[in-house]
Amino acid sequence: MAEPSTVVTEKNAFEWVKNDKRRMLHVVYRVGDLDKTIKFYTECLGMKLLRKRDIPEERYSNAFLGYGPEDSHFYYGVDKYDIGTGFGHFGIAVEDVMKTVDLIKAKGGKVTREPGPVKGGSTIIAFVEDPDGYKFELLERGPTPEPLCQVMLRVGDLDRSINFYKKAYGMELLRKRDNPEYKYTIAMMGYGPEDKNAVLELTYNYGVKEYDKGNGYAQIAIGTDDVYKTAEAIRVCGGKITLEPGPLPGINTKIMACLDPDGWKSVGL
Repeated sequence: MAEPSTVVTEKNAFEWVKNDKRRMLHVVYRVGDLDKTIKFYTECLGMKLLRKRDIPEERYSNAFLGYGPEDSHFYYGVDKYDIGTGFGHFGIAVEDVMKTVDLIKAKGGKVTREPGPVKGGSTIIAFVEDPDGYKFELLERGPTPEPLCQVMLRVGDLDRSINFYKKAYGMELLRKRDNPEYKYTIAMMGYGPEDKNAVLELTYNYGVKEYDKGNGYAQIAIGTDDVYKTAEAIRVCGGKITLEPGPLPGINTKIMACLDPDGWKSVGL
């Protein structure tokens, strides 16, 4: 990665964002029983346990689970936490929703929406919950390089959030859909087509400006060519830097962290 940039103009910051080679890397959240969570994700959702680590001096353990190399996705386990009302769900692409739901039921999992077509469309979906109550939307799709395909977060001003992720992180607005019957609007943001890339689903519920975020969901991580320039673009867009860009102690990886206008945390790697 490049050394810190001295150029902080809005024009140059945004011009660089357009050319940065980015992708969504992983999601971090906290669970109450790590072994139970690992069992659920490996047996019911087909993930692999990539590695597990205990940090006794800091009183936590973490587990890296996913469908590919460690730099794709991981989940972070600590203690018992409050999920809050702001976090929505994760999306998992599966080839047969009905079979996946049957497996989850056989393993004692909780199904909150039985398999069926999405309202107004043909895609078969279902909703399930993991042992800590995190919601997962199962979407029936063909084979994909990104089975962990969505992270849904609720926001208080949809246009403000769209503008932030487009300008600060270079995401595209893939689609936007209003549902006046149920009083919400969604925007799909990402770096490529939904069937081939993980996307961020932003949801605005009519009249709701702020949510309780709890302390369970932690952050998403986004790969970037230059964490210093990413931090510049985030500042220009009104985001709050919570960890100044720089190398992690003892390794070469550079990292930065910020909050979006709603207070959702993301890290650049």
